[in-house]
Formats: sequence, C-alpha cells, structure tokens
Amino acid sequence: MDKRTELLNQIYGAGGEADRLTRSRHGQLEFLTTMSYIGRMAPYPCRVLELGAGTGRYTAALAEKGHRVTAVELLPKNYELLQANTAQYPNVEAVQGDALDLRQWADDTFQLTLSMGPMYHLYGKGGVDRAIDEAIRVTRPAGILMFAFLSVHAILYDNYLQPEPHTFRAGWEENFDKDMCVRHFPEQVFTGYDVAEFEALFENKPVAHLRTVATDGILELAEGRSDFYMTDEDFRLFSAYHLLHCEKRELLGSSAHLLYICRKL
Repeated sequence: MDKRTELLNQIYGAGGEADRLTRSRHGQLEFLTTMSYIGRMAPYPCRVLELGAGTGRYTAALAEKGHRVTAVELLPKNYELLQANTAQYPNVEAVQGDALDLRQWADDTFQLTLSMGPMYHLYGKGGVDRAIDEAIRVTRPAGILMFAFLSVHAILYDNYLQPEPHTFRAGWEENFDKDMCVRHFPEQVFTGYDVAEFEALFENKPVAHLRTVATDGILELAEGRSDFYMTDEDFRLFSAYHLLHCEKRELLGSSAHLLYICRKL
C-alpha cells in the first residue's frame, strides 16, 4: 500500500463518508448544487464516469435519473459500501480503482466525467497532472468534466479560527509559504487551492473552461457556530439564493467545496 492510500484509509477507512452529504446543511447544499449543475450542463441520459465515488450518494442519484454510471472508488471500506448502496441499479458498474490509473477505459469513452474527491488528496504536480490528464483522456470530445476542489481560504476560515492548537497562525503557516504561495504536502491531509491557482492547472489542457462554482458557500463556517439554526424553509430560501450567486468571483474563495467545470475540445 502506497503512502497516499495509507493516508486515505486513515481518513475514510471507517466508512464515515457515508452520510457526509446528508448529515449537515452544507453537505446537503453541496449535493444540491452539484446535481443542479450536472442537470444543467451534462447531456441526458449519458454515460458517466464518477471518480472518488465514496459510498455512492451521487452514483445512486445519477442512476435514478437514468444515467449509466461507472463509479470508481479507491478505498476498500468505501468500495464495499458503494457496492451495497448501488446493487439495486442495473445501470451502475462499481469498480475499485484509482483516478491516477484509468487504463482499463479507452480514450473518448464517457460523456460526463466527475472527479469528486481525488483533487483533495493529491499534493505533487505529477499526481495532479496525471489525474487531470486521465480524466480528460477518457472523456469524449465535447464531453463535460467536473473537478471538485477545496478553497485554501475556506480551510483557514473553517478550521483555524479556533482555540489552540488550531490557531490562525498554525493554519497560515501550514497552507502558505513565506512568499504567500499556497503549499501542498501530504501532512495537510486535505489540500486547498486559491481559485485562480486551480484554474491555471488546466491552461495547457485540451479543455474549455465553462464555470467555476461554489457548491456550499459559507455554510460550513456558519454551522461551526454553537448558535447556528436553520429551518427547512430557511434552507430552501438559502439554497435558492446560493444557486443564483454561486458563480460570483467575489464569493468563490469563501466556499469550502468548489467545482471546476470544463468541456473537452
């Protein structure tokens, strides 16, 4: 087992990802926003590749909408749950595999490729480029790709405005070097990007950028407050507000989770 897989097993090995998109308001909003953009931008129905499928929340939702989904998950425990959670869908193929190695699929196979978590845990340029290049390779010309990534600024807001040892200085020093360039290294566990930095990863790739979208806005930060409260009606209203404004450049960096959306040339 390589170091990256060992690290990911430590984070996700107990299957705690199973209810991430349902147990919190920010998880619910992330799911709602992502599904909204898939519905707006992807052909329907289509052949979907989902990388980092976790325990199958998106997989099941896409299958129920009539898409043919190949769901790829690296970690054994998540893969077991993915299989169990999607066994009822004949249009789902669950595969244990790595987003860095998609050799079992030919070029130009999928109409929609979703990278739903691999970019959170790739730290070197070689791995990052490999994940992007492989996703592009297996996507058909004119197909849509969506890459989930994390905002380095939201990581600071959400995780380091707390008592010791999670001080803002600790977060600053972990995520930025002395020249204020963003740092990426495995001990971070979750690595974040400046939005422009992430977009620049695709500058020499055979894709056209379509959207960069905030998928959960400030809700993760808000839910960290002891007095946070949101009724179902308020959540519906906030979701409508969010979907109207989630592409605004001035708001992107405050969102923990984002989507880079592009079309293969």
